Amino acid sequence: MNDNIKKGLHGIIVDETTISQVMPGINSLTYRGYAVQDLCEKCSFEEVAYLILNKELPNKLQLKKFNKKLEDNRNISTNMRKTLKHMPKKAHPMDVARTVVSMMGLEDKESSNNSPESNMQKAIRIFAKTPTALAIFFRARKGKKILSPKKGLGFSENFFYMCFGKVPSKEIVKAFDVSLILYAEHSFNVSTFTARTITSSLSDIHSAITGAIGSLKGPLHGGANEEVMYMINKIKKPENSLKWINKALDNKDVIMGFGHRVYKKGDSRVPTMEQYFKKVSKIKNDKKLLKIYETVKSIMIKRKHIHPNVDYPTGPTYHLMGFDTDFFTPIFVLSRITGWSAHIMEQHASNKLIRPLSKYSGEDYRKVPLLNKR
Repeated sequence: MNDNIKKGLHGIIVDETTISQVMPGINSLTYRGYAVQDLCEKCSFEEVAYLILNKELPNKLQLKKFNKKLEDNRNISTNMRKTLKHMPKKAHPMDVARTVVSMMGLEDKESSNNSPESNMQKAIRIFAKTPTALAIFFRARKGKKILSPKKGLGFSENFFYMCFGKVPSKEIVKAFDVSLILYAEHSFNVSTFTARTITSSLSDIHSAITGAIGSLKGPLHGGANEEVMYMINKIKKPENSLKWINKALDNKDVIMGFGHRVYKKGDSRVPTMEQYFKKVSKIKNDKKLLKIYETVKSIMIKRKHIHPNVDYPTGPTYHLMGFDTDFFTPIFVLSRITGWSAHIMEQHASNKLIRPLSKYSGEDYRKVPLLNKR
């Protein structure tokens, strides 16, 4: 391969951003300069969403107005509700997420308006409505009664209510909030770069987020949290975990939830998410998943020197909260809409069409022979 070709754009800086950065010196991911682990401990998810979209943390009045705007925009159209009820029950929820955001683009009167003001309002509408749509599908495919958004509930509380008909303990809600904060933004990952690439053609925010969801669906990106749970389900019992992981490594199988393109000494988000996984395990009185988790983690570090990424503790945490495995990545979507929206608006503010070159390695120039000579 030509040394000038950087497969996967590895090591290539294609643009600059003010939204987030990985800081190896303090082993932290930062949003607008704030360490994400500090945001997890001191802020709600809504506060962090505001920060990502508006560049600064909100004061009490700003947060109140932001929450009110989210609450006012949670309802979806009657047409979308009917569509969700008639979607194939076996459809992957990521396909549902992709479809409903695209539908929002059809229904939004400002769809083609790419002004900063319009994009901010559309971002808030997408952010507010997508959880409602996914919660409706969560219940519809189980044949359960559809619930409407409930006034007075926060972002995470309302999603739990619409999915399960009740709001769990504050500790569970906080753990969910933390997962959303950790998933909200991560610089030029593949789905974000997809969103920025689509935006660079001066396409609209709904198209860019729809494309980003398609990118996030892959198991090498957002889909990893689902794959982690499928792996744990294969192991079944803690007493099987040591034999299972050693056999998998001997067979050179890919172990999902480990390694990261950016973090070489371990994902800085893991300690925080792992802490809340343990809290949820204790609340749910479940030791099985945690034992499997610890065994697989220790062998991966011991034998391969590869550390877990944030998907590894997040998958079993969502499972303990009661979510279906194929809903793990759609929950990621609910959070990452904030990061994608911020990048889309940043791309519009200083846009240049993203158009890389390719190195041709096919056949040399040749003439088409006549039919009777083929």
